Amino acid sequence: MRSDLGEWREPAALIETGALEAALADPDLRIVDCTTWLLPAEPGDDAPYRVVPGTAEYAAGHIPGAVFLDIQDAISDAGTRLRFMAPSAEQFAAAMGQLGITNDSRVVLYSNGSIMWATRVWWMLRAYGFDGAAVLDGGFGKWQAEGRPVSTEADSYPPARFTARPRDGFFVDRDHVLDRLDDDASTMVNALAPEFFLGSGPSRYGRPGRIPGSVSVPAASLLNSSDGTFVSLDEARRAHEAAGVTSERHVVAYCGGGISATVGLFLLHQLGYPDLTLYDASMGEWARDPELPIETGPPAGDD
Repeated sequence: MRSDLGEWREPAALIETGALEAALADPDLRIVDCTTWLLPAEPGDDAPYRVVPGTAEYAAGHIPGAVFLDIQDAISDAGTRLRFMAPSAEQFAAAMGQLGITNDSRVVLYSNGSIMWATRVWWMLRAYGFDGAAVLDGGFGKWQAEGRPVSTEADSYPPARFTARPRDGFFVDRDHVLDRLDDDASTMVNALAPEFFLGSGPSRYGRPGRIPGSVSVPAASLLNSSDGTFVSLDEARRAHEAAGVTSERHVVAYCGGGISATVGLFLLHQLGYPDLTLYDASMGEWARDPELPIETGPPAGDD
């Protein structure tokens, strides 16, 4: 068991592999495989990447009882060229119902590869009024490495009724960001790798660089490289405070498409930061609009 769970704002929002295995027989449990892959775009396609749902990996082996969620197809707005934009409340509720999730279900989210797909769905569930979801620490990689049971059966549950109750403030748009560029009470947190933050090489999103005034807290730095689990809360706090992200500020997290930024949001929420939001369109929108300001190189004041 993690030694720092007692310090978490919502310890039930994180579940360890052993605890999940012990709960597999719970009839109210709904395990959701959120695996998604980002592959190079097809030649001639100006999209930043090609989205491939992890259905093949799910078929090859998944946690017993898990159902598969295609994030781009089922719970993303299809009416925009931008990937992974939050859908209407009606679309989200229908997708949850198809998975057999009710407002009283106990939900566990996991993904193969990066944990960011699970934290994205966790953030979305909260945005639509559902607080009963947990993220599997270390995801499917840790589950497999520990030799825990794996199924190749296509699991499903009877369709259910899920009621979405949208909450304000979880997602913001470009105008919200523009209005806060010179706001000393706000901090823009870039979750991309340092080379994307600095704009030191080609960007798949468009113009290289970042939103002016942003600070860098890469999502990968908040996960243990050995097993993909979250770093301790103390490490997460130090990483954010070192970048100037303090709890009295309005925090706007962003990345390339609103996915990896949710890793930091998950931990900041557990640390008790009260004013968190996600720029959903992120650099997928910002970098492609020449009217929006962009910044490259080391931030002012850095050596």
